[in-house]
Amino acid sequence: MHDIRAIRETPDVYEKAWAAKGSSGKVMELLDLDTRLRAAQTAGQAAQAARNEASKKIGQAKARKDEAEANRLMAEVEALKTDLANHAEMERLAGEHLRAILSSLPNVPAADVPWGADENDNVEVRRWGEPFAIGAAKDHASLGEAMRLMDFEAAARMSGARFVVLKGQLARLERAIGQFMLDLQTREHGYTEVAPPLLVRSETMFGTGQLPKFSDDQFVAFPGLENTRAVAEAGEAPEIRWLIPTAEVSLTNLVREQITPEEELPLRLTALTHCFRAEAGASGRDTRGIIRQHQFQKVELVSITAPEQSDDEHERMVGCAEAVLKRLELPFRTMMLCNGDMGFSARKTYDLEVWLPSEGRYREISSCSNCGDFQARRMDARAKKAGEKGTRFVHTLNGSGLAVGRTLVAIMENYQDEGGRIAVPQALHPYMPGVTHIGGEA
Repeated sequence: MHDIRAIRETPDVYEKAWAAKGSSGKVMELLDLDTRLRAAQTAGQAAQAARNEASKKIGQAKARKDEAEANRLMAEVEALKTDLANHAEMERLAGEHLRAILSSLPNVPAADVPWGADENDNVEVRRWGEPFAIGAAKDHASLGEAMRLMDFEAAARMSGARFVVLKGQLARLERAIGQFMLDLQTREHGYTEVAPPLLVRSETMFGTGQLPKFSDDQFVAFPGLENTRAVAEAGEAPEIRWLIPTAEVSLTNLVREQITPEEELPLRLTALTHCFRAEAGASGRDTRGIIRQHQFQKVELVSITAPEQSDDEHERMVGCAEAVLKRLELPFRTMMLCNGDMGFSARKTYDLEVWLPSEGRYREISSCSNCGDFQARRMDARAKKAGEKGTRFVHTLNGSGLAVGRTLVAIMENYQDEGGRIAVPQALHPYMPGVTHIGGEA
């Protein structure tokens, strides 16, 4: 959500940012609504003041036994009552329209974000590691199916496309990856582990920016919908729940409608959860394998900070995500996204891209974003300094530390040998005692 006062003060900044996202002219529309809203508020206040004054004079007229004046004043009060109702309705309509537009517009990029149209304009910040020398590298799906530990057909029979069944040591490797990531972030990087709900209300999704704009990309549950007739007869609509697309939703909303003492900031939170995405906008992309699934696991990192802390916290968070790939000895590069490739809520984003030998290129495995106060305004999440009366909106940050399925893909492809075996990275040996390789020919 945006501060209309900031839009009034720097309209060109907002117009440029939104025009690049295909929303040209929104600033003029917003400022017009803002003018109408404030005019209705001013007129309403004037009408209320006139009504109060007229009401006071009615008593005075009656005290003088001036019934004609009293009747005139009572008629004036009644007319002002109608005026008040009209102004209130105008204020309500303008306010609702203003809030609807504000909630649909993306965050404005930070000043140091590169300008560009799409991923081709992203800027490489650094690289780590050299791509492994692998001859005819197989993709992870071929490796998993050859080991009979990755079953797409069984998953399709149960759930349809974009699901997988992992078995045996491959399922164990996935579990080991998630536990290793969670332990690293909690034991070494100071994040607090959280076990959050996976089903949330609409206002929770709105808070982090998934609604209303991206409803088609989400999975939704309607409790009681199986008995729609009873619901209709009772005149009650079932309260829906959304399956979280990322634990960012649950973790960030922990400070929803709260005032956090600034002395407790930054809050650093992490969770290993399943995530659910309808991928409505990804038709035809990554249809083979487990790069893009409807259900997957991810370790999420979330920070809640004071405004002046968020830039440094962003760099720290990126380092915490990079540490996972370094421990697993997976080559990667860090990219700063251009404005055209950033997500809805982000003001600045770094992507980590891991090397995949089968594709001969780097693929995204983590995205770390500083959202500034954009989400906090949608959630009404504030902070307060001790001894001060005023509050201010916090800044929120989120990042993957990392996507477990994509990390599994990267390990399978980078640690494969000619016999089709997968070596288990040294960092995961404590989580898979006695297992150094999975599948293939000895």
